[in-house]
Amino acid sequence: MMAAPMLEVARLHAYYGKSHILHGVDLRIEEGEIVALLGRNGVGRSTLAKAILGMVRAEGTLKLRGTDILGRRTFEIAHLGIGYVPENRDIFPTLTVRQNLQLGEKRNPHQPKPRWNIEDMFEIFPRLREREHTPAGVLSGGEQQMLTLCRTLMGDPDLVLIDEPTEGLAPLIVTQVAEFLRTLRARGISVLLIEQKLAIALDISQRVYVMGHGQIVFEGSPAELKGNAMVRKEWLEV
Repeated sequence: MMAAPMLEVARLHAYYGKSHILHGVDLRIEEGEIVALLGRNGVGRSTLAKAILGMVRAEGTLKLRGTDILGRRTFEIAHLGIGYVPENRDIFPTLTVRQNLQLGEKRNPHQPKPRWNIEDMFEIFPRLREREHTPAGVLSGGEQQMLTLCRTLMGDPDLVLIDEPTEGLAPLIVTQVAEFLRTLRARGISVLLIEQKLAIALDISQRVYVMGHGQIVFEGSPAELKGNAMVRKEWLEV
């Protein structure tokens, strides 16, 4: 019997008030797989992440390792093993780097010891060690992105939804974020990467989805997307 995928999305519709944003989305992520979700701004990629997390009204099928999560509250979904890195980062500006990381810690005495601790985060991003006692609000954009990624990991998720992690970052920081994603893959964590930068997405993902008008318009390998000029021109290029 085949194991259930880490995440299964089928015939998913999502809404902001009366606005119908997602129109029957189908998507899956296997254990330890990085999947890139590409598309222009406004096509529904961030809405899909929020629908998975129970943050917007949705209908259809949403399963995490075979368990139905549609209709559950966001904190319940998080406790089941989904982490979220929002595009706006949502750090706590008056708290220090260490305090932000501590807030992300998974503290459940009935579950195994988490895979990650604060020292691990400082090894992944040494710059955070240097800024350990600095209020997060005065960090650079790149440092805040590092902090948000690490705070999510402190919750010990099995699946991480990451929304535009390289937006507005300097090339050196972009390289560090890409290496962070490779670290997740090496540790067996599944990732849904919502990304605008085609080169990065194709370099680190194993499969790719392209979204347009609230629907999936392409699914395939990075190589297949590279070889499909029509899809790139119609749905990705500005």
